[in-house]
Amino acid sequence: MQINKAEFRCSSEKISQVPKDDLRDIAFIGRSNVGKSSLINMLTGHKALAKVSSTPGKTRLINHFRINDSWYLVDLPGYGYARVSKSKRGEFSKIILDYILKCEKMHFLFVLVDSRLEPQAIDMRFIEMLGENGIPFGIIFTKGDKLSAAQLKKSVERYSAALAEQWEELPPMFRSSSARGTGREEILDYIEKCL
Repeated sequence: MQINKAEFRCSSEKISQVPKDDLRDIAFIGRSNVGKSSLINMLTGHKALAKVSSTPGKTRLINHFRINDSWYLVDLPGYGYARVSKSKRGEFSKIILDYILKCEKMHFLFVLVDSRLEPQAIDMRFIEMLGENGIPFGIIFTKGDKLSAAQLKKSVERYSAALAEQWEELPPMFRSSSARGTGREEILDYIEKCL
């Protein structure tokens, strides 16, 4: 898939505010500081489409970007960042859960995980919740340039083994590096198939 046009459409505080049209949403989520904004910018080929921040947890709204006038790339708030008050964290999880579980436009969800880390309990709980609710999703391993090829392979295998304890069929998995552009074609090709 070639992305020729990518433009910010709107930010929403609740799902009643998301665009009312028949274009499908392909959404991206992950823990704060997983490199989501950088990945979105790499996929779209726009350096500053999604705001990259040195402060984790900056995305607090559902951000819709209209791609090629044919679908939306959706940037969801990160989850599990400690420097936000408990009441704010609850608010994030409500906006995230409402969107994922109730928004009919949501067609596919990419869960981003940091390839440098062991499987994190919060990611595993989030993935389990997706499975329990029958949400179609894939996993993108970010920051692949920070590891050797062998380390990255081992990281993906660790995650696969952890998921295989509960899942009969593993979700699609992608390795990426925003710095190097790794994984861009594979992820965009998969999105094209989904649509």
